Amino acid sequence: MEAEANSGSPEDSWAFIQRPGEGCRTVPLAGHVGFDSLPDQLVNQSVSQGFCFNILCVGETGLGKSTLMDTLFNTKFEGEPATHTQPGVQLQSNTYDLQESNVGLKLTIVSTVGFGDQINKEDSYRPIVEFIDAQFEAYLQEELKIRRLLHNYHDSRIHACLYFIAPTGHSLKSLDLVTMKKLDSKVNVIPIIAKSDAISKSELTKFKIKITSELVSNGVQIYQFPTDDEAVAEINGTMNAHLPFAVIGSTEELKIGNKMVKARQYPWGTVQVENEAHCDFVKLREMLIRVNMEDLREQTHSRHYELYRRCKLEEMGFKDTDPDSKPFSLQETYEAKRNEFLGELQKKEEEMRQMFVQRVKEKEAELKEAEKELHEKFDRLKKLHQDEKKKLEDKKKSLDDEVNAFKQRKTAAELLQSQGSQAGGSQTLKRDKEKKNNPWLCTE
Repeated sequence: MEAEANSGSPEDSWAFIQRPGEGCRTVPLAGHVGFDSLPDQLVNQSVSQGFCFNILCVGETGLGKSTLMDTLFNTKFEGEPATHTQPGVQLQSNTYDLQESNVGLKLTIVSTVGFGDQINKEDSYRPIVEFIDAQFEAYLQEELKIRRLLHNYHDSRIHACLYFIAPTGHSLKSLDLVTMKKLDSKVNVIPIIAKSDAISKSELTKFKIKITSELVSNGVQIYQFPTDDEAVAEINGTMNAHLPFAVIGSTEELKIGNKMVKARQYPWGTVQVENEAHCDFVKLREMLIRVNMEDLREQTHSRHYELYRRCKLEEMGFKDTDPDSKPFSLQETYEAKRNEFLGELQKKEEEMRQMFVQRVKEKEAELKEAEKELHEKFDRLKKLHQDEKKKLEDKKKSLDDEVNAFKQRKTAAELLQSQGSQAGGSQTLKRDKEKKNNPWLCTE
């Protein structure tokens, strides 16, 4: 083989090395090499690491979501029954470690508590979409780290969404159509008719046809079991025709004949959960767990997550090709994005600086205006004070003049009074003297 690979001129040899995509030659092996054990190695490695599977149960309160999960995995998961009094839709996530034979499974069940219980159901789907996107974002952030630990990372991305449809027998509710339409590009949606024993078989058949017709007419893309693998193509093709599955859940075991089976006891009879003539529970379990669990995981990663990742990276400015349809270098993209970011940062800094200068100028103008108003007010008060002072001085002068005039009048009056009293006293002395000199005046 070495002679065959190295035959020819050096240019031919280098040409073969430099163009590996032009085709590969098939050569026979002279003996056993051992790389046929790769599948066994992969199986052993996967079994030792364990598996994870995440299920999202969407449906109105009281449709038996928790009971169906208990029935599917043949166990009793912890949980409290939800009430119809929730103010909004809340997503409750619980993770369990399950072991079957030597295979470990980390199972996460996410329930939509309060879904469909509100009067205004317009935005009931929004918390579900945000939760799914949050799991994608967490995985993307882990993937973008310099030191990634994806082999130890607990993948919380939703692999399957079981959408529980109420057994009305008529048609899908607007809430169901809107929610499934919002979810079909983000998760593998598998519609199931819950508590299907509530309607008759003929009504159930018509209901399935009606649901399928409404999903197609509204463009809702539900998960289709893959038919490209010959090993499961036939069974998956058959099961695709049975969607949506009509299921019943029960953890109660009853004795039917000589064996104990999971069933629901009614006054009119018994409904067996694992009896395919009674419901599609066995079909759901086969398709969801025993046949297509790995495909659901693969579809989540290669289709839904890749779509989210692509959109997110395009928002960040990363592309596969440039405008000239040439391959885009990650380093060039990073540098271009970095320069763009620095340019925007510099532009924002300049805008903030100009805004700061403008605000300082505005504040200075306001302060100058306030200072001017204060000076004007001070001048007005000063002038008013001077006017008041002048008026007071004028009043004081007037009062002083009046006081002086009063004093002058008082002095004159006292002088006149004293003069009058002196004149009166001299006349009295004169009369007394005359009386002494002329006694006849006294007789008179």
